[in-house]
Amino acid sequence: MSFFSHFNKILHGRFASPKILVLCSLSSGGLIAYADSASDKEQLISEQNDNKETRKKRVLVLGTGWAGTSFLKDLDISSYDVQVVSPRNYFAFTPLLPSVTCGTVEARSIVEPIRSIIKKRNGEIKFWEAECLKVDPVNKKVLCRSNIDENLAGNNEFSLEYDYLVIAIGAQVNTFNTPGVFEHCYFLKEIEDAQRIRRAVIDRFEKAILPELTEEERKTNLHFVIVGGGPTGVEFAAELHDFVNEDLINLYPSVKDLVSISVIQSGDHILNTYDERISTFAEQKFRRDGIEVLTGHRVLSVLDRTVNMKIKSTGQNISIPHGMVVWSTGVGTRPVVKDFMEQIGQGNRRILAINEWLRVKECDDVYALGDCATVDQRKIMDDISAIFKVADKDNSGTLTKEEFKDVIEDIIIRYPQVELYLQKKHLSDVYDLLKDVDGNNKEGVDIEGFKLALSHIDKQMKSLPATAQVAAQQGAYLARCFNMREKCTLEPEGPQKFRSGGRHEFLPFR
Repeated sequence: MSFFSHFNKILHGRFASPKILVLCSLSSGGLIAYADSASDKEQLISEQNDNKETRKKRVLVLGTGWAGTSFLKDLDISSYDVQVVSPRNYFAFTPLLPSVTCGTVEARSIVEPIRSIIKKRNGEIKFWEAECLKVDPVNKKVLCRSNIDENLAGNNEFSLEYDYLVIAIGAQVNTFNTPGVFEHCYFLKEIEDAQRIRRAVIDRFEKAILPELTEEERKTNLHFVIVGGGPTGVEFAAELHDFVNEDLINLYPSVKDLVSISVIQSGDHILNTYDERISTFAEQKFRRDGIEVLTGHRVLSVLDRTVNMKIKSTGQNISIPHGMVVWSTGVGTRPVVKDFMEQIGQGNRRILAINEWLRVKECDDVYALGDCATVDQRKIMDDISAIFKVADKDNSGTLTKEEFKDVIEDIIIRYPQVELYLQKKHLSDVYDLLKDVDGNNKEGVDIEGFKLALSHIDKQMKSLPATAQVAAQQGAYLARCFNMREKCTLEPEGPQKFRSGGRHEFLPFR
């Protein structure tokens, strides 16, 4: 074989071709083939580099509520590797949950399997029915656990990696650490909650008609208490009233005069986040229907048959009997989100803070939507000096109307509280902000005058309500940003950055 060894040396010395094939015919009629190729290591490195360039960015979505489902419906999944994790394998139309409690709407009518939703998309979306236990933002991993029967073969815990994480897991009921709530109250956040309430209402009527009960015991069993005068509590009280008066009194006529419904609200009015006219109308309607509204009452504890309260105006403690309590006093942060907040330096906050582009503050590539987060709108006074410096192009120290005109559009987009302030003050023109106290136009304003003109604007900032509408809008907005990421990186559409220069890639969520 010395011939082939010598030939191999010649080839390595004279040729740089990555692959050479030599065929030799021997006198015995056999055929010998010789090949020289690039090293396997070089080829493997080349393949790995190609995979990095061609691999789609992985988007991991936690949750299948309004925010998560809206995001999945609008996202261009051909551009991303999309994965979804949720302990609930369906989407629920939550505004109709109060109707499910009384049978106005059947539960199956307001749910849709999440696999049916993602199957309608032109592309593959992977879904795992599991609960998120922990988010590791440093290593970009999420630890999950399936709640499916642990007796089945295999481990229930697993971890997933992500390039972009979308947290849309909603919130849990906020009990304010009130004693007895978890033990003696019903909640209304899931389909299972609504079905449980429906069975409990019927059970109270069945118990009330049993013989040998006193009238006082029957009244106690049929006293339904709703804690919380927000949208969910008010709607449930109205649905329950209709259910009792249109259906149950016909089935249980002997106790029709013993039923009572009470709504307990710590504030001065129910529906206090809405327009005053709506709140007043609801209170008047409840009064006509015989629903008792106890405003200015704070629940101290809930026992198996009584609710202990404090009247805020007098400080007096009172107790009322109940047959059933539905707790609907707002939402609180889930433990997994609270743990994530501790990791990223937001442990002192009540709820996860995101910026106007729905990105978690101080945490790249992580977004949060819906009830689990709140938009931390930047104050215009924090940037007032930078805005003035950008607008004052001639560096004269005075801002003219023409100079203000060049930046006002970006200001209104970047700080939506400006527009709210103009509406509240009934100002027809944004330039009215620069007028003097007598309403006369100024030739120009200095930095102090500029600060004074805009000093009250930040007072118009309000947190977005925790509603299905807001969550769905945020999901659709974020999907649009993901779909336009490549384009907006090259051609930013957002307002200019007053501090660092350039422009924001996207228009902020509004």
